[in-house]
Amino acid sequence: MADVLALRYSRTFPAEVGRAYDETLAAPLPGIFDRRYLLISPITEVRDQPEPWGSVGQTRTIVQADGGTMHEQLTEVVPGRHFGYHLDRVTGPLAALVDHVDGRWAFERAGTGVRVTWTWEVALRGPQAAVVAPVLRPLWRGFARQGFERLEQLLVPPA
Repeated sequence: MADVLALRYSRTFPAEVGRAYDETLAAPLPGIFDRRYLLISPITEVRDQPEPWGSVGQTRTIVQADGGTMHEQLTEVVPGRHFGYHLDRVTGPLAALVDHVDGRWAFERAGTGVRVTWTWEVALRGPQAAVVAPVLRPLWRGFARQGFERLEQLLVPPA
């Protein structure tokens, strides 16, 4: 069995739980993950996405600025609570390290706002990937932090 790298990032926003869920699920990925973080390339395009996005079994292709792609399939959708997905068919620079990813976005009440948690379980490809896994953790956290900054712009109206 492949080594698995567990990654997690959370933030609390002054927003209603259901709205945060709806906005995050529907958010265009190139608008949220539009910035490079060191070695992690931004998302530039999403291909073949059905509209509306949000039903188990739907698929789309994520394209990164470095030419890499990932096939995404929604695996779990619990409105207002969480949604999960599976990324595979990884191409480009990440293909040497990543076999597949199981991701999840979770939303829970936190005081008068919402706690949003994004997790990735990365199935690493081969022993060389396990060697660089300690480097992937801070890279992914930085990429996630930047994405959450964009998510904040979506969820929290300007004062």
